[in-house]
Amino acid sequence: MYELNVGNPAELSSDIGPLIDEEALSIVQRHKSRLRGGSRAIAEVPMDKALSGRGHYSAPMAAEIRSIDDLDREVFGPVLHILRYKAEDRMDLLDAINRKGFGLTFGIHSRVWATQRALAAGARAGNVYINRGMIGAVVGVQPFGGMGLSGTGPKAGGPHYLYAFATEKVISIDTTAAGGNATLVTLDEG
Repeated sequence: MYELNVGNPAELSSDIGPLIDEEALSIVQRHKSRLRGGSRAIAEVPMDKALSGRGHYSAPMAAEIRSIDDLDREVFGPVLHILRYKAEDRMDLLDAINRKGFGLTFGIHSRVWATQRALAAGARAGNVYINRGMIGAVVGVQPFGGMGLSGTGPKAGGPHYLYAFATEKVISIDTTAAGGNATLVTLDEG
């Protein structure tokens, strides 16, 4: 992560751009502080002082957490959480992750086909990536959207996305109001 360049995304040399706004930056900064205090910080890239006041930038950090319960919300920033677990406990861990209610993206790195399939089937997430990067979905190429507390409904770029912008209208007429005679309903008033 020390090889990654935090900077203006308009510059080709930048790998990590700014967060969306001051609130997002504040959330990431508070989360990093909590990780430094209660977990084992593995590595943290120092922030380039030249970026100070020029946007909502956050440098990468990696920290080991003791439990999935150390995470209480989604954190959208360059923070990697590492949780050690025994292979035989992976489905219990998946259940604990699912109980959190968040389900934007779930990543799996495994060469074992059965493990890939079991975790992918059990993950309650809108996007499951196996043996690839977990960020950077391209709208129109890779549908993107979450489940549960991470969003519901059609995925941006997916085959059902257009329906999210449509409104369905149903008109229901009670023909018994005309004495049950449907021909009376079709008569002109003129």
